[in-house]
Amino acid sequence: MNPRFAFIAAPLLTFTYGVIRIIDGLDGSRGPGPAWTIGHLAFMAALVLFAHIFWRLRAMAGRGPLATVSAVAGTAGIATLLAQFGIDLVAGFVAADHDGMGVIFDQAQSVPGVSLVVYDGGPFLFYLAQLALIVQLAVMRRVGAWTPVLVLLDLALPFADKDLIPLGALCLLISFVPLARRAPARVAVAAA
Repeated sequence: MNPRFAFIAAPLLTFTYGVIRIIDGLDGSRGPGPAWTIGHLAFMAALVLFAHIFWRLRAMAGRGPLATVSAVAGTAGIATLLAQFGIDLVAGFVAADHDGMGVIFDQAQSVPGVSLVVYDGGPFLFYLAQLALIVQLAVMRRVGAWTPVLVLLDLALPFADKDLIPLGALCLLISFVPLARRAPARVAVAAA
């Protein structure tokens, strides 16, 4: 996969998810329906791209132990978010209305460990790893000092209000553009 594509497409897909989420909520509830499904699929696609980004950031940070632990933790966080959004998609397909989705969410979260891993704890690994990798690059002076600030804004804004996801995604896009420019178009595969 072209790393330049991932650095640009992931924030744009996150932006798309945020906008569609806002549109989906204009009637007073979110899901089920096409907006719910399309928005979730957009963010799931972004997550797949973030997995590539985390490993590219690890390489840019020198592949050391801290960068490796960050990339592994981020990948684990991505897996939990994919599970969470997968549950959301199933609920959207199975339920007749928003209240029915709530019943499905309750059933999923009642499975031992699901609430902690998929909803409460696991996703934070994605956010913390992303910030950790960018901070490592800033400390190494491989990205500007302003880059971690923009990434932190991207991560913090949705916690203040989920309707700020598009604004956060724009901050991330701005911080990722220089990384996309620096990423090689093709990655050489080392012989084993």
